[in-house]
Parts: sequence; structure tokens; C-alpha cells
Amino acid sequence: MKRISLLAATAVVVLASPTSGQDSGVYRTLTVQAAPGRLLELLDLYREKRALLTSVGVEPALWMRHTQGDAWDLFLLYPLDGMPEYFSPERTARIAEARTPSGRTGAELQREIDARTAWREEVFVNGPPVSEVKAAWAGAGLYHVEMYQGLAGKREELVRERAMENAYATALGRTPTKIFTRLAGSATDGFTIAFHRDLKAYANPPEATREEQEAAAIAAGFRGADYIGAYLRELILRHHDTLGVPIP
Repeated sequence: MKRISLLAATAVVVLASPTSGQDSGVYRTLTVQAAPGRLLELLDLYREKRALLTSVGVEPALWMRHTQGDAWDLFLLYPLDGMPEYFSPERTARIAEARTPSGRTGAELQREIDARTAWREEVFVNGPPVSEVKAAWAGAGLYHVEMYQGLAGKREELVRERAMENAYATALGRTPTKIFTRLAGSATDGFTIAFHRDLKAYANPPEATREEQEAAAIAAGFRGADYIGAYLRELILRHHDTLGVPIP
């Protein structure tokens, strides 16, 4: 128990520190719901767009496909060099005017994507370093996404709570999440992504005794293990969980 307490306390310091790497990456997050019956077509179009972006030197999205949970079908996370660079006229023109192997321009391809999209939402976020997120993404067979909207006056505390949960998980030998915090865009204030080998690994985390759980929770800053979920709900207005899988 002493070892768990020390690990949890150390994790809180690391995860809360501005120098820990949190907030060192900038991303555009796009969630998309396909028009009825058009999901497979939409997937092919986004594959074409990934190739187009790569051809003009733009980082393509890390992406996943929904299996259960929220309404979106696709989740795309685009690493950015920064907000000014993303909105630059030069970058926009370069993508719009480039051509895919099919002969379509980027602008034409986007119109095809839009025609097969029922709904979409985007949010720009800070998050961990791109290299760190890419490594986690590539090594996972299942993703657990938690998207949330904080209560007024509670949003900074909500980010701290997310780090506390990671400290708790780390102390118990479980995989911590990657935390992303809103810069601009939708009403979503942030989200976390947990990366798992598969559904079995997600459903069966390392076992811990009741005493170990309690010690880890208190060291992370919670009143106790039974209060983790209750504390989160004191800070949020809305909360959506979704499971996703890699896209070949």
C-alpha cells in the first residue's frame, strides 16, 4: 500500500505539471455521421483524402470507426502545426487545388464527402505530443473515447479531475488516458482517449485489492475509490462514452 500511495502521488505531480507534455500538441478533431447507407462510400472518400493530404505534405488524420456509444460513425484527429498555420490561405489553396489519383481536386473531393455526410462536428484541442499519441494509436486495437462538457466555473477543475483519474489508474497498473482540452469549436470542453489492446483488455484491467484501490484513490486526491465517479459528475453537464476500432 505504501508503494501504491507513492506511485499515485508521483503520478499526480507528473500529470498536473505544465512541463509533462500535456498541452504540447494541437489537433483538429472531427466527428462524422454518414448519410444513411453511405458509410462505406464515405470511408473510401476519406481514404482518398488521406492520400491527397500526404501528397501535399499535410499530416493526415488518426482515425477510428465507432462500434458502440455516441452517434458519430468516424472520429478523425488531425495533428496541426498550430491554429494560424491551419487557417492560412496558402495551406487551404494547396489542399483545394491538389489532385487525387482519380483526377479530382481537393475541393471536388470535399464536396463528395459533404454529400455523403449527415452530420459532423469539430473541435480544436490541446493534447499530448503528436509522437506520443501516434504511438498509442498504432499500438491499440480498441479505443475508449470520453467526450464531456463541463459545468460553468468547473472546467479547469474538470481537467484536474481527469489527471487525478490517470494517477489512480497508473498506481494500479492500469493504462492512463490521453487528455485533450478545448481550444475552439464545438461545445465539447474536452475528451480523453484510452488505448487498449482489445475488448478483453478493456473489460479486464489488472486486479487490485480493495485496500489498494482505496490507497490509490486517496493518494490521487479523491475522498476514496467509491467517490471517483461521483466527483466527476459534480463537474460535468454532459458526458458521452464511445468505443471505437482501427480502420484498415
